[in-house]
Amino acid sequence: MVTFEFGLSLLPTIPCRYLILHFPPTQVIEDFASENVVYLELRTTPKNNASIGMSKRSYLEAVLEGVRAVSAVDVAFRPQSSDVGSQKNSSLINHTCSGSARKKIYVKLALEMRDLGVVGIDLSGNPIVGEWVTFFPALKFAREQGLYVTLHCGEVPNPKEIRAMLDFQPQRIGHACCFEEEEWKTLKSLSIPVEICLTSNIRTNTIPSLDVHHFADLYNAKHPLVICTDDSGVFSTSLSNEYNLAAAAFGLGKRELFQLARNSIDFVFADDGVKRELKEIVNSAEKKLDL
Repeated sequence: MVTFEFGLSLLPTIPCRYLILHFPPTQVIEDFASENVVYLELRTTPKNNASIGMSKRSYLEAVLEGVRAVSAVDVAFRPQSSDVGSQKNSSLINHTCSGSARKKIYVKLALEMRDLGVVGIDLSGNPIVGEWVTFFPALKFAREQGLYVTLHCGEVPNPKEIRAMLDFQPQRIGHACCFEEEEWKTLKSLSIPVEICLTSNIRTNTIPSLDVHHFADLYNAKHPLVICTDDSGVFSTSLSNEYNLAAAAFGLGKRELFQLARNSIDFVFADDGVKRELKEIVNSAEKKLDL
């Protein structure tokens, strides 16, 4: 399973008021809550196992039941097209499927469960398996139907695929480790937010060291950025750790880290009501922290 985790943290001194969560296992919710994360997106690939009677739909339903069973923290769901309420998000497509029709099944499942809060599609998985052209129709359909789309992009050198993904103009891209100069120029001109996963990039050897990580160039260019964990379990990290790494590697202070978190609100896969609420929480936190 590919799990890509994104959160908005208000730093350890701010009590967690609630979480806006997207299909996470119970333990993951509690782990992020312990860091005072107030907004969290988790992505999962629906699986089927006929031997135990599990379909892709029942897999997602089971995940949702797990979320509803959380009692250690308050969980708020925001169904799409509602006022302030609750919401969930799952990304349903990865590089392991084959055939355009089969890929579209994931998008249709997302659409069928949209009333339950599914809002996004993520293209992820083994970056050397499959070709962009086979995923494009399903992702185009997803976007036409109002689903948010994020793409793992540039995890390996593949200029043709990277350019095609940038031309698609998703709401966000993940990693962006193996761009060439022209791709960087295109990315910056389009202002597509980048999901930054420092620990993941180092441990997968897509970036040799933090001192040459592209975070610095994008940050100095004031490009939209979001600090993420990738799979926090696989990479033995946390959102606080990722912020600490950014601070140590790139000389960022508390004010700069706080501003990164504040800016990321504009790029969440949620409606304007959620964004307003998050900004109110952040503004309140800023006064308490006296930044």
